[in-house]
This record gives sequence, structure tokens and C-alpha cells, in this order.
Amino acid sequence: MKILFTGACGYIGSHCALQFLTHTDIEIIIVDNLITGFLKNYEYLKQSFGDRVRLVREDLANCEEVFKQHKIDTVLHFGAFISVAESVENPILYYTNNTTKTLKLLSYCVKYKVKNFIFSSTAAVYGEPNPDKMPIPESYLPNPINPYGSSKLMIETMLQDIAESDKINYVILRYFNVAGASMQNDYTHEHALGQRVKNATHLIKIACECACGKREGMSIFGTNYHTKDGTCIRDYIHVDDLAMAHIEAFHLLQEAIGPFGEIFNVGYGMGFSVREVIECVKDVSKNCNFKIYNSGRRVGDSAVLIADNSKLLKYTKWEPLFNDLRTIVESAYRWELFLMAQER
Repeated sequence: MKILFTGACGYIGSHCALQFLTHTDIEIIIVDNLITGFLKNYEYLKQSFGDRVRLVREDLANCEEVFKQHKIDTVLHFGAFISVAESVENPILYYTNNTTKTLKLLSYCVKYKVKNFIFSSTAAVYGEPNPDKMPIPESYLPNPINPYGSSKLMIETMLQDIAESDKINYVILRYFNVAGASMQNDYTHEHALGQRVKNATHLIKIACECACGKREGMSIFGTNYHTKDGTCIRDYIHVDDLAMAHIEAFHLLQEAIGPFGEIFNVGYGMGFSVREVIECVKDVSKNCNFKIYNSGRRVGDSAVLIADNSKLLKYTKWEPLFNDLRTIVESAYRWELFLMAQER
């Protein structure tokens, strides 16, 4: 069986590919234009799994040849731009790259009769839910407050409509805040998997970069939210646990009899504030010396987002293994030390 991963040279896609290659016997074809992805991530997978994984360096909108040459059973769609702040500054970029190109991908799926589609969505589709209503269930009416969230919600709607008319089964996974590095890393050679990004925007990565000395300090965007310490609260999930949720989604689709379409939150159901995360990074790294700047709120940031993951736990065999903030931070910090050693 062959399945197609879009954007799997990026952070989440590469970790999901690793888990699929480790726990199944399928072959993976990766389509990635490497604008935000990294060839090193593919090289790690190739070195570990040989001919079971291959890369087609192509834009999502121009990958029809892959469907012509290979009988694709399932598409896992990770390819997207993901910065909330950037989406506010340049919404056209996000609607073009995320929404329009996904529509093209879906048209290929219809034309070449792809059976299953797993979509990488986001908790940003929920917008600014009432903090008193946490954790938030999948049934909560989406109301995104930034173009990133809107671009993903549009894709959800397109996928659901096209799936119904063209008999594609699907699972939509709404990610909460993903962090950490692969727990399979042994850091004894140059290839490993973690969060490689050109311009970090994720809290745990930025804080770990500060702890390693890559940055002098960092900003807290908003200190007057109606939360316990005035800073935003998020549900942080280890990237390996997120990856295993994709395998469970894949199993659901393979076992489905007749039409199937479901949405699942992927998080732990517990939240930590920005200040709590920073304190955890300081404790893990034993470095309390980097500077913290209190800045104004960013447009498009929600005060609190915590997943109700009961549906995922009920309908699948997903069992999180790393649902502890310190474990997540330890893996992220070790990854940053590894990157620093490579750069020397």
C-alpha cells in the first residue's frame, strides 16, 4: 500500500512519517517543495527506511504526476503555513497556500479515486471560546479570529463537501500546541528529528533557544488575559503522541465499512500558561538568566485553548505516552542542544 504525505519534510509531517514507517509496512511518498521543510528530515527517514520512503520535490498544486504514477490509497495532508501572526499580516498568502492549494490537491484525489484523506487542522478554528467552557469539544461552533484558523476551517468545509459528493472517507485532526522532539533520537549521529524552523514562533522552542543561549531573551505577548497569571493558556502535546493519533486515524479509515468522516481534537486536556512553560524551561535547563520582556497582546491570539480529547480516546486506541509538560520540555531542550552542537 502507498500513501501520500504532503509537507512531510516539515516538523509534524516528518515525525508522523517516522511513526508510520516504524509501526506499519506501508510505503510513503512525500510531496514537499521545501519552502518551510528541511531536506535533513527526509534524509533521516531515507537513511532509516530506504526504499519505503521517497521524496518528490514539488509544489502541492503541481503534484498530479504523483497520482498518475502511483495508486495512492490515503493522503495525509500536512503542507501549510502555520504562523498566526504572519497570517494576520499577509492573509492572501495563507488563503493561497493553505486553502487554494488544498482545493487543487482534493481535485487530484477525486480524479484518481483516493479512498481516504487525513487532514492536519488546528485548534485555531475555535477562535476565542469562553475560558469557562474549557476543555473545548469538537461540537463547539468554530469561529476563527485569524486568517490561519480561517484558512484551515475553509479546508475542513471543502473536504467535508467533496468527501460526501465523491465518496472519500476522511478524518480531520484538530491539533492543539505541538512541541518536543522525537523520543527515538539517540543523538549519536548527525540525523535526528525535532523542530527545525527558519523563524521560530512556538513558545517552547523559543524558550529553549533562550535557555541554550541562542537568544538573549523573549517576549510574553499579553499579560492581562483573564487567566490565573494573566498570560495565555495552551494545551501542549508531544509531537510523538500527535503522530500516533494519525496512525489511529489511519486505522479507523482502513477499518471503515461504508462512508466515514470524523473530527477529533488532539491534545491532552490540560493547559499551562506562558509563564508556567517558561518556568519549566528554566528548571529543566538550570538557566534562569535569560531576559523576559512583557509585551502587548498579539492580534489573533486566544486567551485559553484546551482540548476535550474524550472523543479520540473513546473511538480509537490512542494512549498518550508523554503527557507531561516537563517531558515535553526536556525533549525540546535536548533537541536544541543537539542543533547547537551541529552548528559548531
